[in-house]
Amino acid sequence: MNKYIYCVLGRILAIDYGSKRVGLAVSDSLRIIANALDTIHSKDVVEFIKQYVSKEKVDIIVVGEPKTLKNEKSDSARFIDPFVVHLERTFPEIKIVRYDERFTSAIAQQAMLLGGMKKKDRRIKENVDKISATIILQDYMESIK
Repeated sequence: MNKYIYCVLGRILAIDYGSKRVGLAVSDSLRIIANALDTIHSKDVVEFIKQYVSKEKVDIIVVGEPKTLKNEKSDSARFIDPFVVHLERTFPEIKIVRYDERFTSAIAQQAMLLGGMKKKDRRIKENVDKISATIILQDYMESIK
């Protein structure tokens, strides 16, 4: 008789939303490691998520929430607020969480530099977006442990 009980958790998908590009990251099935998934055009993100959740179980979508140093919504909120409402309507069965993303772009740049990424590759905005989403997701997973 197997004495272990396995709990099947859905993945956590993180979004670094920008008006042009969206960085995506996803957890492993055990919710231990955040992995960069993709960078796509903002107009295609909901369709991309629909396709992804049709293949993988996703329980939580974490959307980066840009704030100022005074802990107030930044100018980018005007794009993100309607996007989050759209996500909530499109995926009512998935919990949508907003999570502070302050400094993630700067941290992503530093991580690429320290990781030895070539200067040419560090200039590619898509790389910054994916790594930022990964940082948002890893921070979120650490906060819920």
